[in-house]
Amino acid sequence: MTNDQKSRKMLIGGQWVEALDGATFDTADPATEEVLATVPAAGSKDVDRAVNAAREAFEPGSAWRGLPPAARGRIIHRIGDLILEHAEELALLESRDNGKPVFIASLADIPMAADTFHYMSGWATKIEGNTIPMSSAAPGRFLSFTQREPVGVVGQIVPWNYPLLMAAWKPSTGTPRPRPSSSTACSATSTC
Repeated sequence: MTNDQKSRKMLIGGQWVEALDGATFDTADPATEEVLATVPAAGSKDVDRAVNAAREAFEPGSAWRGLPPAARGRIIHRIGDLILEHAEELALLESRDNGKPVFIASLADIPMAADTFHYMSGWATKIEGNTIPMSSAAPGRFLSFTQREPVGVVGQIVPWNYPLLMAAWKPSTGTPRPRPSSSTACSATSTC
């Protein structure tokens, strides 16, 4: 183990926590087999705890749902800014975590993850519905409309090959609960 090895925790309900049963596993640099970090091995009770916390955040009346859409958008946008502010560190971590060249992580994964949050932040103020004209035998007697709403709690198993980028893709669907790959848990948990 090196001096820069870290023990990571899971972010559940706004708190950094260990697995309920204390189980952990090491994630290693595939090129050197050097342990990069020790991370919680979430069990089914941890998943239930995360889903319940996400559902609480999603429900009407929660602090998150009570924020004006523009404020939610600014928070989501700030995540993208933070990714860019730590781009060099994240690219190195992505490389050490899954063996991807730093150049590729710097050129693609990191800026695309930031771009995803920046793009999605704009939708917070643009969720709206449409009125759709009906073509029927009785025009004007029927009304058809769409109403876009968040999906709800979404579970996400993040694969090993794009851990940070794929963790960035799910917030657009509702209240995400990413579960990084056990092979590449470092960069995805650095953003939580």
